[in-house]
Amino acid sequence: MKRGYARVSTEEQDTASQVAALKTYGCEEVFTENASGGSRDRPRLQACIEALEPGDVLVVWKLDRFSRSLSDLLALFGEIRNRGAGFASITESIDTTTPAGMMLAQMLGAFAEFERAMARERTLAGLAAARRAGRVGGRRAALTTEQKSYALMLLEAGKTQREVARLFDVGESTIRRLVSKTRGPG
Repeated sequence: MKRGYARVSTEEQDTASQVAALKTYGCEEVFTENASGGSRDRPRLQACIEALEPGDVLVVWKLDRFSRSLSDLLALFGEIRNRGAGFASITESIDTTTPAGMMLAQMLGAFAEFERAMARERTLAGLAAARRAGRVGGRRAALTTEQKSYALMLLEAGKTQREVARLFDVGESTIRRLVSKTRGPG
């Protein structure tokens, strides 16, 4: 029996196209899940694997819908093999019931993991370069340095935090944080 597994990462996505491809491929039962591929907590995947019987094949539309790391992929392949079942990926034309298919699956998993690691490395390098250039992530400050000084001067002159917040069109909490930072720990 062919059992399908379809996964999407976010609530906005749906599994309809994956399920249709799995049904066309001949899957009699399809397990769907809404979870990050990097998450180890994928109960529907575990249910799909536990439903496998000797001779069954677990089918996915694409390898990255199944696993996000080589170690996870190999562990899942081991679980499937221990149940006497095979694995197939429609998009990559992988079928682990053959030795060549198993080798191809492992190679593709290694390349996918390498690409994710390279993307992470590029992202971290870009963030470090931005920090060196004086740019930091996050929201822009609501008030400039000059505005902060003027706001503090107005507060010292007797204006309330609410009045100052309205003047600068910011929330009162922004002015409260400014005051607490200038007073220091205390």
